[in-house]
Amino acid sequence: MAGKMIQKLTPAPGYMLVEPLEEEKKTPSGIVLPESHEEKPQKGKVIALGATMVTEYGVKIESPCKVGDVIIFKKWAGSEYKPEDEDKEYLFVKFDEVLAVEK
Repeated sequence: MAGKMIQKLTPAPGYMLVEPLEEEKKTPSGIVLPESHEEKPQKGKVIALGATMVTEYGVKIESPCKVGDVIIFKKWAGSEYKPEDEDKEYLFVKFDEVLAVEK
């Protein structure tokens, strides 16, 4: 569950706030790899959405998902944000960095 500070945030137009989902990494033989070996997550849960983005040419860019969806985004997407009242980090991800929405 997102903290009080996160619940008060509204992303800028064209952005969404995402809680990265960590997955335990194992080798094919079943050995669990340490956190230091893990790469940046590419999957997360959408916490908040910004408004529809309007480009300088008047083109509207809608969000590809809704709050609560689990998304897969580009490997190095997003800007990290860590609220003072939490130990958890979040990402501000652009609408166009979303690769897929899980069903």
